[in-house]
Amino acid sequence: MSAEASTAKPQKSASPNLFDIPGETGLPIFGNTFKILKDPMAFGQYMKEKYGDVYRTNSFFRHNVTMLGPDASEFVLMDKNKNFSSEMGWAPYLERLFPRGLMLMDFDEHKAHRHIMAAAFKTGPMKGYLESLNAAMPERIAEWGKQGSFEFYAAIKELSLDMATLVFLGLEPGPESKKINQALTDMVNASMGIVRVPLPGTIMARGVKGRKFMVDYLMREIPARRGTNKSDIFTRLCNAQDEDGNSFTDQEVVDHMIFLWMAAHDTITSSVTTLVYELGRHTDWQTRLREEVKGLGLNNDSLPYEKMNDLVLTEYAFKEALRMNPPVPAMPRLTVRDVEFKGHVIPKDTIVGISNIATHRDPEVWPEPEKFDPMRFSPEGGAKTRHRFAWTPFGGGAHMCLGLHFAYMQAKVIMTHILPHYEIQLPDGYETDFQIMPLIKPVDGLPVTLKAID
Repeated sequence: MSAEASTAKPQKSASPNLFDIPGETGLPIFGNTFKILKDPMAFGQYMKEKYGDVYRTNSFFRHNVTMLGPDASEFVLMDKNKNFSSEMGWAPYLERLFPRGLMLMDFDEHKAHRHIMAAAFKTGPMKGYLESLNAAMPERIAEWGKQGSFEFYAAIKELSLDMATLVFLGLEPGPESKKINQALTDMVNASMGIVRVPLPGTIMARGVKGRKFMVDYLMREIPARRGTNKSDIFTRLCNAQDEDGNSFTDQEVVDHMIFLWMAAHDTITSSVTTLVYELGRHTDWQTRLREEVKGLGLNNDSLPYEKMNDLVLTEYAFKEALRMNPPVPAMPRLTVRDVEFKGHVIPKDTIVGISNIATHRDPEVWPEPEKFDPMRFSPEGGAKTRHRFAWTPFGGGAHMCLGLHFAYMQAKVIMTHILPHYEIQLPDGYETDFQIMPLIKPVDGLPVTLKAID
């Protein structure tokens, strides 16, 4: 060994540089924001082809890293080493509108709040929610059948908001629920607004006004719900306790309610719209699901909780709708320390995004991804051998959606009330495109006709 080598001082390891990750910055200030908003799928495909499954970009006024594929989803969502903050990842989009919701909490605090909240989603309460949905559904579906052609997305959005208000608040549809529904709609729209401050006339201003309305409304209601045994989710959260007697403060109840309300109705609105679209295009599957529902021998179409799992094909079809159009197309996180993945070192305090929709539509993961094929979710279709993070519409790991079974339940109830009595028809030769952000929906509202079956 030379004297020079033996006396050299050890070199400090260089701090990771975000710009060592391949990618591009885009325009000054705005980066690639406009390209992403215009066509997120095309932009993502371009970046993947040019830079690979891990790339850097700049959007919504911040540099960030996108990680694609099931391995990336597992690495980020399972987060075995607690490298990623969900709270700080979602904060740029949701903190002003949906602060302190379950998705905007991390680690031990998230675990404690989720544990208390889980009481509202156990079997007993779920059976009560199902009874409410069964009772409210026939009249609404009959109204759709009388309309002739109508835009399904608007109709299912109104229905899901009303059902969420009924189940979550115990409030029947009416003038008050319409104000609540509008406030929630304004908040969701504002979450992806380019202007992030509530300047007069902006969608952010409408969103902030909507949140104030919701907070004021729920705060007034809490005293009347404490200590009562009503079956709605709001009342259950007001009175929920863990085994040590820990419960939610008034502000925590409000924050959780607003977030749950938003998440519950948006998931079902988007996914059932996709399902109805595909059943209208694939009448063979519509017939198969109709026969499955009729085979249950239901009394007045009321779906008992005990028969939920008997709707196997209906569940496959719903899962396929969620694959094709996951309601939340991407999930952001913030690195809380330097993180290495597949040879790339991502610095601390970097926004990282995993793209559910890119993975769900990747032909290397899902052959013929544009094809509607519910049997993908059957054992013989690869459900048991496919990468467990190839399908992530409800997230995964500690932040797996608490209400996923509620979503399945709503979808199955809607199908049991539509399919025995109506044929879903689309205009001849009809196809639509789906808007991706902030939540997936058909650009034209999805015109359908429910034709009564004799």
